[in-house]
Amino acid sequence: MTCSRQVYDAVRPPLTDGARVVVHAKPDFYLARGQLSLNAAEIRPVGVGELLARLEHLKRVLAAEGLFAPERKKRLPFLPRLIGLVCGRGSAAERDVLENARRRWPAVRFRVMPVAVQGVHAVPQVIQAVQELDRDPDVDVIIIARGGGSVEDLLPFSDESLVRTVARCVTPVVSAIGHEQDSPILDLVADLRASTPTDAAKKVVPDVREEGMRIEQLRQRAYRCVLHLLDREQSGLDMLRHRPVLAHPHREMIARREAEIEDLRMRLRRCLSHRLDQAYTDLEHARARVLALSPAATLRRGYAIVQRVDGLVVRSAEDVALGEEIQVRLAAGRLTAEVTKQEPASDPGAAAVSTERRR
Repeated sequence: MTCSRQVYDAVRPPLTDGARVVVHAKPDFYLARGQLSLNAAEIRPVGVGELLARLEHLKRVLAAEGLFAPERKKRLPFLPRLIGLVCGRGSAAERDVLENARRRWPAVRFRVMPVAVQGVHAVPQVIQAVQELDRDPDVDVIIIARGGGSVEDLLPFSDESLVRTVARCVTPVVSAIGHEQDSPILDLVADLRASTPTDAAKKVVPDVREEGMRIEQLRQRAYRCVLHLLDREQSGLDMLRHRPVLAHPHREMIARREAEIEDLRMRLRRCLSHRLDQAYTDLEHARARVLALSPAATLRRGYAIVQRVDGLVVRSAEDVALGEEIQVRLAAGRLTAEVTKQEPASDPGAAAVSTERRR
């Protein structure tokens, strides 16, 4: 039998040794050698091969819809209050899940839903059990468990209606179907895949001994951190206590304040001395100006001030009459004189008065 490459590559799943197939072929007889051959136009798998082909097609459809996307998978709680278990009645899977879970955490609680796990009644019973557990608000996690088997035995857990039901669940779902090599479609759509029912118990329920050891380790770490913090702060306090400012705080504060006061005293003294020197200089300048402009200085140069008896200063000869008594103030002493003659000055700005001195 012969077939083209195009026909061979179109077979899904790909052909392997021992696969059972149905071939649509055209006979061809070669006269020269008397040989009869068949030319395959189409090849279809039957039995398990056809079943796997349908499952692959369903996987592609569901993957295109995003049911296998990691972002839609829900996170399991750390310690579930109540675990829903869907499994066969009295099965080894039920025993493995319950015993391993209670060995890890003795207080864990289960709600077991026994169903048919193979045959024509498996899919509707599993769907009903999953929906009932999903509606229960006390159930935190749903485990669907079954032991190993052939591809035909595990076929219900690749059913499209069951897979879509699990995808619509609000409660996280764990798939524990078969053994490590088994991979029904339910494993892909579930929120967590466990290789075996025993592995599901380990992934859903924490180990009380491990958690106790982890708590003890964290407690020791916290204790060491607190001791390290206290030692560091104590070292810092010891360093501060040995500083002079803290070893003798009063002495240091008084000395610093004393230095500040002495500095202010010196500044005040310098400022006051500068102000006094400046005021003394201004006073000397004013005194010099006063002495320069004083009438006494003019009198010491030989001038005199003539006044009438009533104290008025005589500025012109016409200001006094003949025979009138006048006072003459000199730089040293006074004279009393009598006017005997008047001579009006030819220059209005000057006047001469003759006086006779009385003793």
